[in-house]
Amino acid sequence: MFKIGDKVVYPMHGAGIIEAIEEKEVLGEKRQYYILRLPVGDMKVMIPIANGEEVGLRGVIDREGVKKVFRILRQHSTPMSANWNRRYRANLEKMKSGNIFEVAEVVRNLAKREREKGLSSGERKMLESARQILVSELALAAGLEEEKARSLLDAAFA
Repeated sequence: MFKIGDKVVYPMHGAGIIEAIEEKEVLGEKRQYYILRLPVGDMKVMIPIANGEEVGLRGVIDREGVKKVFRILRQHSTPMSANWNRRYRANLEKMKSGNIFEVAEVVRNLAKREREKGLSSGERKMLESARQILVSELALAAGLEEEKARSLLDAAFA
């Protein structure tokens, strides 16, 4: 169980800080919720504590994890299906996993593909979403401003 002030990651949304733990009545049922503030996009999310593990809520990576993300970003891209639909589904599964290292692979592979061959509009949106998730966690994990985390991410591909 997490506590107020913990930095956590909510898969497909990104990293944030638990601002409160509140009891709320929703649809006639009282439950306890994490109130999570996602700094990137300045959004607040309520996550039922009982569902935290089920939805993949986890703590942010440590400094060693940040280094591993940048190692992954600098590696060669892994082979992807030529079929955009298969590629999209495989990348979506990686993003849904909530595993930051798999999200980093999605960003790396799609960014390299964009430079070489271009992306469909769906893949372009996926790349932007994956970048946002990555930036939010890197910013919280390394104690950086969002813009600084974004520039470090961009520099990894330069």
